[in-house]
Amino acid sequence: MHTAFWHHNHQLVTDPPSEEAGVALWYDLLHPNVHEKEEIGALTGVEIPSREDMSEIETSSRLYEEHGAAYMTAIIPSATDTDEPVLDPVTFILTNRNLLTIRYHSPRSLEFYVGHANRTRTAPDTSAQILAGLLDAVVDRLADVLERLDRDIDAISASIFGRGGSTGARGNEFKPILASLGRKGDAVSRIRAALVTLLRLNDFLDRSQWRSLNTKMMREQIATLGADIRSLLDYANAQSQKIGFLFDATLGLMTTEQNTIIKFFSVVAVIFMPPTLIASLYGMNFHFMPELSLPWAYPAVLVLMLISAVLPFLIVKKLGWL
Repeated sequence: MHTAFWHHNHQLVTDPPSEEAGVALWYDLLHPNVHEKEEIGALTGVEIPSREDMSEIETSSRLYEEHGAAYMTAIIPSATDTDEPVLDPVTFILTNRNLLTIRYHSPRSLEFYVGHANRTRTAPDTSAQILAGLLDAVVDRLADVLERLDRDIDAISASIFGRGGSTGARGNEFKPILASLGRKGDAVSRIRAALVTLLRLNDFLDRSQWRSLNTKMMREQIATLGADIRSLLDYANAQSQKIGFLFDATLGLMTTEQNTIIKFFSVVAVIFMPPTLIASLYGMNFHFMPELSLPWAYPAVLVLMLISAVLPFLIVKKLGWL
């Protein structure tokens, strides 16, 4: 399907404002079929790439100019409210008259842009300005996602180390924490991958000699957009480092707890080793053991076993092993 937008009264409308309106300012193609591609391509005079072409990872296949149009493909995530954002390319085709967007998923940032522009009556009337507005909406959305992830990571950090008098994680609590950190790390890496493609797209716009981009307003917007993307990349890198630190700290705490348990059992084994030795001696089936016939032998052996258990315990306690 596709949606056509015309500029009318500082809004983006889907119905032609007049019979002379002509070709739309912006065509948004969602899961386009062959017929739609041919129809829109004939209207705008551009060749619409296939989904396979959009998935190419070479920069030269994603950012280029051809037959009077600039082709730009970036990874824009959807389902960003979850820890598993969907990464899929979106292609922007810019001409002096039109903007085309081709996509096979539904990033909410594009919908937010149209709603905000119509609500505030700030919809631009050129294809280049719509492109800049769309990219700005995408970057704003990614900033919101990174802020949410940062709050989630901070909550995980509190659960690991404990805050405000609360104790940190113990025992079986470590496994879900590691799983949660893994999900957050994967989400941050996906957002970072999207930002890298957007930065390349922005650099392409900055170097472009496209007439509609070489206005003072567009140059300022492109520069501001690039600065925002770079700051978000720095933010995402810091989050990745924090997740790595928390992951290592969690593994360290797990190892420390396991060592404490092993140390406890080792000390218990040392404490009970002398009494076990004494009991083993008197468990042997030798016929001639003269003390076995003495009336005080049994309580004496019990006392000896008790002393042999208490003495190692006191030594271990003094050495600080418990």
